[in-house]
Amino acid sequence: MGNKVVYTSEDNLITRQNRAEKTFLDAFEAEKPALKNAHVVVNPYLINPLSALILFKTDAEVEVTLTVHGKRNSREDITHSFPKATSHALPVLCLYEGMETKVSVELSSGESKTFMVQSEELPADVCRCNSVSTSQDYFGNNIMFLSPAGKNLPTGYDYKGDIRWLLTINTMFDIKRLKNGNILTGSHRFCRMPYNSTGLIELSLLGKIYKEYRMPGNYHHDQWEMEDGNILSLTQDFHTDTVEDMIALLDRETGEVLRTWDFKDFLPQNVGGSGSQDAHDWFHNNALWYNKDNKTITISGRHQDAVVNFNYDDSTLNWIVGDPEGWPQEMVDKYFFKPVGDVENFDWQYEQHACVVCPDGDIMCFDNGQYRAKAKEKYIKNSENFSRGVRYRIDTEKMEIEQIWQYGKERGQEFFSPYICNVEYYEEDHYLVHSGGISSIDGWASDGLGAFLDTDEPGVELRSVTVEQKDGVVMYELDVEGNFYRAEKLSPYHGGDNLVFGEGKLVGQLDVTPTFDTIPDVDEVNELTPSEREIVIEEDEDRLVFHGMFEHGSLAMVVFDGEEERRGYYLNTAAVNHLAMCSGAFLEKDDRQLKMNISKNGLSGKYDIKVIYNDKMFQTGVTIYC
Repeated sequence: MGNKVVYTSEDNLITRQNRAEKTFLDAFEAEKPALKNAHVVVNPYLINPLSALILFKTDAEVEVTLTVHGKRNSREDITHSFPKATSHALPVLCLYEGMETKVSVELSSGESKTFMVQSEELPADVCRCNSVSTSQDYFGNNIMFLSPAGKNLPTGYDYKGDIRWLLTINTMFDIKRLKNGNILTGSHRFCRMPYNSTGLIELSLLGKIYKEYRMPGNYHHDQWEMEDGNILSLTQDFHTDTVEDMIALLDRETGEVLRTWDFKDFLPQNVGGSGSQDAHDWFHNNALWYNKDNKTITISGRHQDAVVNFNYDDSTLNWIVGDPEGWPQEMVDKYFFKPVGDVENFDWQYEQHACVVCPDGDIMCFDNGQYRAKAKEKYIKNSENFSRGVRYRIDTEKMEIEQIWQYGKERGQEFFSPYICNVEYYEEDHYLVHSGGISSIDGWASDGLGAFLDTDEPGVELRSVTVEQKDGVVMYELDVEGNFYRAEKLSPYHGGDNLVFGEGKLVGQLDVTPTFDTIPDVDEVNELTPSEREIVIEEDEDRLVFHGMFEHGSLAMVVFDGEEERRGYYLNTAAVNHLAMCSGAFLEKDDRQLKMNISKNGLSGKYDIKVIYNDKMFQTGVTIYC
């Protein structure tokens, strides 16, 4: 079949955005156009095809009102006012796809101009709206942002279900709006299977990335902005035998890890396991909530069916919400709650996501309900199960718990999501419930997670359903194709600076990728790796990503052959059974297809990259310089 290696090298997206920004700003400053000749740059930061930037100058300081006109009526218009200035850069958000969108600019001096802005084409495989039920009076001009749980893309839908915002990069996990109006979400850059990305990115809705916060233990699932601006992020230590059981505090400016919390310090690892637990992923933390009033952190351990609260300062365990079966009695007596009230209709949560602490101390979460039991003989089939949003009232003095609200149980299997999902508290009796992991085969809830299903197969369907309920009435329901991790309703514009120019930065650092103790003594051949190995090497500014196809159980290693050292990176070719897959963005259809991130941190000099496969060391023809 021959020998072949594919090599690509590309600047980091932040570098490319910096270059693009310099280009359009240089042109703007050179020409200094007035409003009538304003520069219009569509997709200025390369990743948001439904955006544009209008640039112009005025002699005097004037306020500016921007209107992105609705395609049906004026009530759909999105309007935002910008403060007085003489140099104006107006981010245009929420262009319609496949058509020109009318955009008006009006100055406080009375001058105005209307632009017809053509958006760029969206990727062919975007997730379309199946149905939406709401009113413009209720939903207004907000956008429902869905963050991906697979190879789909972060997408925003208006009240009619039209796609009005989309990133063409697969950012990861939760989207949170920061106090400055930017959003914080997971980087699209792969680092470790099954779904760990290099870190977090702070970006505007226009798509400009201000910082990428790289982390030694990578990022997964959730993050939180502290009062001082620093960031709590879920992470792990890859030098231990466990994953998804740590939090890191990041310096907002430098990305430095200021401190960490390791859940193994205050929780046992081999008790209270859910149906998806194993020793490696014993807790599987998927949510994070900081309470400034009592300086506590609340986390959600999917693989212990437990919402856990502990002290920020000293990691003292305070309480656990969850089914106490399988936990040591001394912990049950001290940390678990006893149900009270309508106990006949009380249900514990199982393999939950997205814990929320309400203003009065109540606890909300999305109760996925996977297995809905601790003991295997009591497991419930997905087709007979339910998922729901739930709110519990807890009394930490009496250690009592009461279920005071739920939504979703009544919908049964058609609302069932065995993984991902979230809830949001807006105000009393006003909630969001996002069931983002619905998967079915021939109309019945599938036994497996949506991330593992082949949607090209007949009868396979993936859906996400997002509901808002107010005073017991469903005011909004969005049903879209695909599985989405979480939903977040945001206004397109905010009261801060909607765009700030300046170079984006990579901060923090990746870990030094561990090497194997010894490099096997095999024959080195002057041949490229056989083409059936499908070797692809992607080089970025701070790492390489190695792809290859290897039979299960074969010997495989990537070798960096340097002038002063030789490093071997072991490739695990054993079949891996992922019990949880909260994002399938990096998942391959063929499990023989391996992917490995190798950080440039710790490397210095010139390296020839070689591949060991079974009894030979092959060349790749790729040389890198660090």
